[in-house]
Amino acid sequence: MQTFLIYKNTTPLNSSKIWLSTPHMGNNELKYIHIAFADNWVAPLGPHVNEFERRLAQYCHTKNAVALSSGTAAIHLALILLGAGRNDLILCQSNTFSATANPIVYQGATPVFIDSEKDTWNMCPESLEKAILDLDKNGKLPLVKAIMPVHLYGMAAQMKDIMAISQKYNIPVVEDAAEALGSTYLGEPCGSFGYFGVLSFNGNKIITTSGGGALLTNDSLHAKEATNLSQQARDEAPHYQHSKIGYNYRLSNIAASIGMGQMEVLSERVAKRRDNFARYQNWFQKKNEQGFNIQFQEEGPDYFSNRWLSCILIDPLTNNGLTREKIRLAMLEDNIESRPLWKPMHLQPIFSDAPYYGEQVAEKLFEEGLCLPSGSKLTEEEFERIFNKLEAIFSNP
Repeated sequence: MQTFLIYKNTTPLNSSKIWLSTPHMGNNELKYIHIAFADNWVAPLGPHVNEFERRLAQYCHTKNAVALSSGTAAIHLALILLGAGRNDLILCQSNTFSATANPIVYQGATPVFIDSEKDTWNMCPESLEKAILDLDKNGKLPLVKAIMPVHLYGMAAQMKDIMAISQKYNIPVVEDAAEALGSTYLGEPCGSFGYFGVLSFNGNKIITTSGGGALLTNDSLHAKEATNLSQQARDEAPHYQHSKIGYNYRLSNIAASIGMGQMEVLSERVAKRRDNFARYQNWFQKKNEQGFNIQFQEEGPDYFSNRWLSCILIDPLTNNGLTREKIRLAMLEDNIESRPLWKPMHLQPIFSDAPYYGEQVAEKLFEEGLCLPSGSKLTEEEFERIFNKLEAIFSNP
């Protein structure tokens, strides 16, 4: 395992920080916000929420989209609607952010973590089926309420194989596409394959509503129930009456106004992030020609990634001892943010007792992986700083 060092900031105050991924506003977000203010739709709900949902559903090829306060809220509601509760099991990708797994615990269920495969870095179908067969052998298969793959950094998981396993064992899929709006697999949008799909509009995502998310589904009754649950589950009555526990999870009309403007520039944002990745790939391939061995999250023929984050793998054994941590700290000295790949959930202290199935691919990805600055607002001057710093690092590994 690699050692993490505490960094003391010695960067000159006049050196602006290059962030990993920042919000990027278009030209029409303020227009929609002004409309909402002029019409006094500043309370939680309003017409922009409905229109934002319509545009999302149309873009993602699903019948319904429910706009919510976060992607985490969307996962939570999906698990509630699938009946997940105490002592139940959720088969969850280990290589992800904690927001994927935390709602499992909200429901009192237990995550069963599944390793990644090397091609997409996402849920390994072989490890998934191995877990299902093992749980079946121990009489626990009826407790499994969902399979939860994640499309890491915009790269789709092997959804054809995962959906085949889902159908074979009659286990619904909750598809975490929080990082993958604008990505496709076999020509279909990420988030449209599972029984439920989940999006995030957090500030660092491909588009943002400052904070927010959405639940996608083709089941209109479940979409209606998700909407009700997100609004404190009020019964139809002239007074406040509640027959079940609800949540304050609905996206506000003002946030949806931002989202409407962001949807209009989504294709531009995807194009810019893909251009960022291509620039990194070209630069590192030149280094590989000089004897280094930098690996990428490759895009297969059936895949189209939004390249939300540009990531590399660097094995110190084949790169003159250079590690991703050396690169990260050296870049931080010049006020350039980069981050390790997600630390797998089965390695997190809070989930140390959870079951895990796999071959430690996710662990190797974490040890060798680095996310580079990838925002669609990156300027030529910032790229010049990044590449100058990388050149200095690789010239003296």
